Amino acid sequence: MSKSMAKKRIVSARFLLSLFFTFTLFLSAASAQSVQLLGDFKDWSAYITSQTSAKLCFILSNPKNIKPKPANYTQSYLYLSHRPSENIRYELNLIAGFKFHEDSQAEIIIGSQSYELFIKDDAAWLADREQSEKLAGQMRAGSVMTIRGRAENGEMIEQIFSLAGVTAATRAINRECP
Repeated sequence: MSKSMAKKRIVSARFLLSLFFTFTLFLSAASAQSVQLLGDFKDWSAYITSQTSAKLCFILSNPKNIKPKPANYTQSYLYLSHRPSENIRYELNLIAGFKFHEDSQAEIIIGSQSYELFIKDDAAWLADREQSEKLAGQMRAGSVMTIRGRAENGEMIEQIFSLAGVTAATRAINRECP
């Protein structure tokens, strides 16, 4: 992966992280208008925001199981995002809830298919963006997704996500952010 691609992904992650923290703050405030829940779909939720000048739609879920739970674990979130103004669809972003080991790799496994992840600190993205559409299709067809990565202390961590509701959630963001 080129340095410019890695830099773009880091910028994208920072954007999503700031979106998440802003989203959290808005949910707790009575005047939350910029982030709108499109719906809860079993284990996934769909949202739209027009907080910036461009529309952003995303679905998100938390793992159903983490084994073993790493030291200093906070909370994990998995996003799939659409940014129509940038022609980006199904961009995967994981906020792992723990810091990844610097010299390691992570992967997503759905059935017999696996995808390599690019990691930085506590975040991960698909290493090959061209696989985004294929991954989203496998998520819709699957029932469970596992993300494996090595924690800072070297321990292998597995986060298991239910895919129940991901099809309905992606339909919701496809309608709002075509």
